[in-house]
Amino acid sequence: MKSLSQEEIQSSPVKDVLIAVVVYNEGLRVRKVISGLRWLADTCDVVLVDDGSNDETRDCLSSSGFPTIRHERNRGVGASLRDAIDYGLKRGNRFFVILAGNGKMDPNQIPRLLEPLLNGECDYVQGSRYLPGGETTNLPLFRHVMIKAFTVIAWLLTGYKGTDVTCGFRAYSLSLFKNPAMNIRQDWLNRYELEFYIHYKAIRLGYRIREVPVSMSYPRDGRPYSKIKPFRGWWSMVKPWVLLSLNLRR
Repeated sequence: MKSLSQEEIQSSPVKDVLIAVVVYNEGLRVRKVISGLRWLADTCDVVLVDDGSNDETRDCLSSSGFPTIRHERNRGVGASLRDAIDYGLKRGNRFFVILAGNGKMDPNQIPRLLEPLLNGECDYVQGSRYLPGGETTNLPLFRHVMIKAFTVIAWLLTGYKGTDVTCGFRAYSLSLFKNPAMNIRQDWLNRYELEFYIHYKAIRLGYRIREVPVSMSYPRDGRPYSKIKPFRGWWSMVKPWVLLSLNLRR
């Protein structure tokens, strides 16, 4: 991994909000995502995390002008988010937004996620395609069924009745990650586990959670819409809830 020095991290005035874009082999599509963030760059910090890409992604990120953390090999979305969170903690940002590099999320909706945090109404904001005002375009039926199933499982294991627990469009107060009980640096959280670990722990630790409506757009041209592999990827998502509820992990 290419680590940024403290001088690089502190090379510009610190803003309250850090937007993290995690990317792995998204090719030229990531250019559109980066372009969609330009209007926010005056009020928000942006960091890009290249999780071991070996296609055009590397050149797109290099020419973006945004700070970039690079992994020499693919380590997983959890490891990438952890690096971005650590970047924000070292830099001194207060809030953290996750934006996928595949173009399914709309950067124009970032202020919608941030509003409850900036107003002090909550500590963690979960985007939802299923709240009034949210929408999803070209969502495959199987994916829809799995989202609903995972959301029910999360409700049964945590007691929190959300509507869209798998939506990766999220925002957090970085103060969550200063709590020793929110131990995101465990090796078993390197892939899809981390976001679902944070969700479970935020509920159990009594943090205030808010859902807000967001849009997610899936490709129409037959391209793969997710890098989550069946069964292994799904278990990676459910595993934190199971292990934590059984007190097999902390």
